[in-house]
Amino acid sequence: MSLEISKAIDILQEHDLLVSSKVLDENLFVTNISYNSREDQNNGIFFCKGNNFKTEYLQQAVDAGAQLYVSEKEYDMGISNLIVKDVQKALSILSAAFYGNPEKSLFIIAFTGTKGKTTTSYFIHNILDQVYPGKVALFSTVDRIVGPKPEDKFKSDLTTPESMELFRDMRRAVDNGMTKLVMEVSSQAYKKNRVYGLKFDIGGFLNITPDHIGENEHPTYADYLFCKKQLLINSKVNIINAQTNDFDTVIAAARETSAEKDIYLFGRDTKNADFSISSKEATLSDSIFDVSAVTDKGKQLNVDGEYKLGVVGDFNEMNATAAIIASRLAQADKKDIASGLRTARVPGRMEHINTKSHGTIFVDYAHNYASMKALLGFLRTEYPKSKLKVVVGSPGNKGISRRAGFGKVLTELADSAILTTDDPGFEDPADICKQIDEHIDHSKVEVKTIIDRQSAIREMIEHGSGDDIIVLAAKGEDHYQKTNGIDVPYPSDPTVAKGILKDIEG
Repeated sequence: MSLEISKAIDILQEHDLLVSSKVLDENLFVTNISYNSREDQNNGIFFCKGNNFKTEYLQQAVDAGAQLYVSEKEYDMGISNLIVKDVQKALSILSAAFYGNPEKSLFIIAFTGTKGKTTTSYFIHNILDQVYPGKVALFSTVDRIVGPKPEDKFKSDLTTPESMELFRDMRRAVDNGMTKLVMEVSSQAYKKNRVYGLKFDIGGFLNITPDHIGENEHPTYADYLFCKKQLLINSKVNIINAQTNDFDTVIAAARETSAEKDIYLFGRDTKNADFSISSKEATLSDSIFDVSAVTDKGKQLNVDGEYKLGVVGDFNEMNATAAIIASRLAQADKKDIASGLRTARVPGRMEHINTKSHGTIFVDYAHNYASMKALLGFLRTEYPKSKLKVVVGSPGNKGISRRAGFGKVLTELADSAILTTDDPGFEDPADICKQIDEHIDHSKVEVKTIIDRQSAIREMIEHGSGDDIIVLAAKGEDHYQKTNGIDVPYPSDPTVAKGILKDIEG
């Protein structure tokens, strides 16, 4: 990979980002790109980015061989520089160019939503991987898949990676023969310009509820909504939940860049969409639902019929419908779509673990009021006579509104809860638990606080019995706890639960 600096200048000018340039060698080709001074800088271009950026980081990069830096301000370093209006936007478009614009070789399907985007992405990936074996990449909150070999699948650290990593992994996927990419796009991806300049073939909007409002995320709900809707503006074809909050704002965003023929609406038991879904049956292991086209545009896709979803939870039927539409637009036929949904599995989402005498355990990533209410509401309906017991925490320095939301939903639907640690960041997890607890009605819910998550899960399982339903919420398959700026290894909730059961049940 390489990038000619004269070309970089042209690209920045094209996007009206260049303020000034000081290039000592107009024929310079850089063969490295980085924003981390601890990485290899030899013959590289270094980006001075981040709220906590220090001049010493640039000095380290220069000492390690960087030939040019990109920044919003000039430093006295004696090497070439490009001064830009927005370094995050510059990082995105120059990373794309450095890696040879791999996005142009991929058919990209992207989804956003307060809840459901991971599940929907896995559904689509499972369907398309049957149609195009070994040709479909996945960038999700849980995993990244950039090739057909085991070493091409690895855990994600962000829902939507930084732009440099995003285009690097796209390049790796293209080099591995991948032709399609299914990815999640978070609101932070637009807030921090990680996908700046990227256009999607299909963009999906699942839902929006107040979340991710906090000091390190979105200052207001309006800002959150503004960032979410950018996906639709930057997609050729749109798939939208017609029953989402703020639908008028969302559909208006889609119409900014897409014609009506390229906007597909879906909803539950409705005539005000292109597709209507209705539930038929929900069991412990799957759900069955119908999809029917309402409009001529919907009928042209030929996806009407009954579908069986191999994931627990009637709330996942909306995600599945979005996946059906997206997969059909990607040229999968109805038979492949039905098969893909039937066999789909999502790590850490509605995984259930049977026990001999300690109830039934469900592990789910539900991490805000909306997703937790959908999960607990489904379980309450399916198990009306069971005690519903929940282990949950909330992250630090982000999504502050989740704390009140958890307290509210536990009061509405749970019988007991243990509050615990979940990515506390730079906050005291005890303080976070206290803030959740302040919103719980103790006359309706029995509450304990056990800060160590593994101990909290052990306590809940050991005291589970008979028909109890135990929910381990919000972390799912996460293999670390974000604590004081460090990713502290954590086995994941399913692994912890299975280990505890092995100890107490053999």
